[in-house]
Amino acid sequence: MTEFPPTAAERLRVGGLVPLTTLDFPGQLACVLFCQGCAWRCGYCHNPELIRKGAAYDIPWPELLAFLQRRRGLLDAVVFSGGEATLQPALPAAIQQVRELGFKVGLHSAGIKPGSLQRVLPLCDWVGFDVKALEEETTMITGISGSGQANWRSLELLLGSQVAYECRTTVHWQLFDCRRLQRLAERLAGLGVSHFVVQQVRSQRMLDPNLGPSITPPEAEALWPYMQQLFPRFELRSA
Repeated sequence: MTEFPPTAAERLRVGGLVPLTTLDFPGQLACVLFCQGCAWRCGYCHNPELIRKGAAYDIPWPELLAFLQRRRGLLDAVVFSGGEATLQPALPAAIQQVRELGFKVGLHSAGIKPGSLQRVLPLCDWVGFDVKALEEETTMITGISGSGQANWRSLELLLGSQVAYECRTTVHWQLFDCRRLQRLAERLAGLGVSHFVVQQVRSQRMLDPNLGPSITPPEAEALWPYMQQLFPRFELRSA
């Protein structure tokens, strides 16, 4: 494992902390660190304050490290979320310090930079991976050209690793329809994805003010049993 100087992790920009969760790393008592910065502009994003790296609210890494030291023996894991944590060069050093304290490491990522994801995968115990849409349709979600290639290349890297994972897709029904979601699920199943989660948008706080409430179409009720047949493990959640 690469050794980092003690100060390398101090450049990690963290804009929020959830001190205790049972939802963000399955089977583990964890805290979540919300890292600043994201290169995509998903309309349903409900953490727009994290998009810009260097936002006003910034928790210093030494303060977070002190919090984690007090939680040794009480928490099982630390989850790095965002924004997009892998965009920060300080992430590997921060993960190393967390592991040295005895915590497992979870990562929430959309694989915006496949090379960055590849560097941190060996340091992770579990990854919650956001599959935005079919590769050729991802720009419609992110607003960024080329995002589909990055998203799906990172998915390949994750599936080729030995890291435990779940793949999840956030669905706002103004951006998805049932046929599009079915095609996505079938392609993921064909790649061997074993755990797939559909997260239906329920939040009223979104980056794109033109997106109204996400109203589930009646035909979706017939789609969920089909998903259960496609995947060894399928879950339906609210986001």
